Amino acid sequence: MMTIQIKNLRLRTVIGVDQWEREHLQDIIVNVAMDYDGAKAANSDDLTDTIDYKAVKRRIMDAVENSSFHLVERLVQCILELVMEDANVQAATVEIDKPQALRFADSVSISARMVRGR
Repeated sequence: MMTIQIKNLRLRTVIGVDQWEREHLQDIIVNVAMDYDGAKAANSDDLTDTIDYKAVKRRIMDAVENSSFHLVERLVQCILELVMEDANVQAATVEIDKPQALRFADSVSISARMVRGR
């Protein structure tokens, strides 16, 4: 098993329940870990045998930047479902940080994991 990670993908979206949060784009930081059977790709050295992480990044960016969410939990679930659309992904973990969510804290983060077949 191998893991591909997308680290600290910085995006902007409408997220939150307060009125000012609904009116302004906010920064979020997305981290994704995708577990897959990398043996075939390791032997073939062929992109078609692995996860195209650039394509995954584009899909995440499109989903996040063209949507609005009230809860970070919903956004995490949305990204997990999007990542799991790739049949090569056996399991994925998504963590989203919302900087400036709490005074005196660097961020608030929520993470979730999904395993294929469960």
